[in-house]
Amino acid sequence: MIRFVLTVTLLSFILISCKEDYTPLPIVGNFDLEYSTVDGKEIVDTIYPKMVDFEYLNQDSMLITSKDMKGKVWVSDFFFTSCPTICPTMTKQMKRLNNELSDLSNEIQFMSFSINPKMDQPSRLRAYIKKHEITAKNWQFFTGDEEKTHKLGIENFQIFAGKDAESAGGYAHSPAFTLVDRNGYIRGVYVGVEPEDVDRMAKDIRLLLKHEYGVTGSK
Repeated sequence: MIRFVLTVTLLSFILISCKEDYTPLPIVGNFDLEYSTVDGKEIVDTIYPKMVDFEYLNQDSMLITSKDMKGKVWVSDFFFTSCPTICPTMTKQMKRLNNELSDLSNEIQFMSFSINPKMDQPSRLRAYIKKHEITAKNWQFFTGDEEKTHKLGIENFQIFAGKDAESAGGYAHSPAFTLVDRNGYIRGVYVGVEPEDVDRMAKDIRLLLKHEYGVTGSK
C-alpha cells in the first residue's frame, strides 16, 4: 500500500513538473465597470471592449465581413501600398509570421487594412501581394471607407492610422500587429518591425490556441 501511494505521488509530481506554465494573455483596451446587486451584495463586473462588426472588399473584389472570419484568431495590421517607410518591413515580418504559423493556418486569419483606399483598390492590392510573393490562403487584404478604417484602427484594433501631410506618403500609422481572440477581445499589440516582438507574438498565439482552445500545431 505504501509503495502504491509513493508510486502515485511520484507520477503526479512528474505530470505537474512537465506541465507547461501558462499565464493567460491580458485583454487589451479601456474597460468599464458594471455594478449590480445580487442577494443584497454588490457585484462588480469588468466589461472589456470587443471587436465591432465590419465589412470590406478584399484583393479579389469580394465583400468579406467580420462574421465570415468568426471562430478564428485574428492577426491584423494597417498599411498602404505606396508607403515608402515601414510598410514593406511590416509586410515582410507579417509574411514571416504567417510562415512560422503555417501549421495553424486553419485557426488563424491574417488581415491587412489599407488606410489609403482611394489608391488601394483591389487590383492594386493584388499587385502588392504579387510583388511581395505572398501565397498564404489565410491572409486577406482589405480596402474600404477611409474614415471608417482609420476609426476602426484607433478605436478597435488599438493602433493609430490617419492622414498626415508631414509624413512620407501622406499618412501616418502605427507599426503594430494586433492579436484578437476568437471572442473578439484584443489579447496583444506587438511591434511589427521588430523581429523579436514578432517572435513573441508567434509564441503567444501558440500558447493562446493551446491553452484556451485546445489547439496545437505540428511544430
